[in-house]
Amino acid sequence: MGAIFGTGIALATNDMTGRWILPLMLLAGMLGGMLWAAIPALLRTRFKVSEILTSLMLTYVAIQVLNYLVRGPWRDPAGFNFPQTRNFGEAQSLPIVIPDTLVHVGVPLALVVAAIAWIILQRSVAGFEIRTVGLAPAAARYAGFNADNTVWKCLIGGGAMAGLAGILEAAGPFGQLTPQFPVNYGFTAIIVAFLGRLHPLAIVLAGIIMAITYVGGEIAQTSMALPHPAIGIVQALMLFSLLALDMLVRYRVRLLKPQRAEGGT
Repeated sequence: MGAIFGTGIALATNDMTGRWILPLMLLAGMLGGMLWAAIPALLRTRFKVSEILTSLMLTYVAIQVLNYLVRGPWRDPAGFNFPQTRNFGEAQSLPIVIPDTLVHVGVPLALVVAAIAWIILQRSVAGFEIRTVGLAPAAARYAGFNADNTVWKCLIGGGAMAGLAGILEAAGPFGQLTPQFPVNYGFTAIIVAFLGRLHPLAIVLAGIIMAITYVGGEIAQTSMALPHPAIGIVQALMLFSLLALDMLVRYRVRLLKPQRAEGGT
């Protein structure tokens, strides 16, 4: 949803120039993510509905909103009737930091955001409250932490970061919105968060690993004629391997010899 809000600013300022446009797009993307995340936050705190379920289901709603916009009011009039928005102008596009590559300014910005998240979670009272409410709700209540307020803080903050990521993707490699926009990144993010053990800095490394699987999968599709689901199979194997390792770490596997009953032959 952040990509949609940010794209709205990009299309409204398509014929304008100025350094204020791109920051305004990023703020709009963050605002869109926050408003979208407020829905599962409200359902969680008011009706005790799982925020994981509602946020995942809302992904399909966002996809339909995207499809409506690119096929309707936001369709490019010079796009030969293809469902896509107009291309972003130079003022609406992220600058490239490494020439002749797709590495734009959003990459170092993402690293800065991960470092700030690590500082907040590991070196602040707010981070201690978040970890306590998540790991030990009873202890959090005893300490006087408000679980509902923590849920709102986490979801609103996470929604803002998700919205920022969406508009960075739209203003970076894509340069417009199309039905092929990577709307399934939210599902991949679950695997990335699990691989990174919910540690902000480790999640950066997990994200790089998942990106390698995507790029390698696309190369395998073209060079070896593999089907697209092969990428998902590789990602699923990584997740199941990690789950298996967790089981071996937590539990000791022992082979027991069958014992013969007393008095038996």
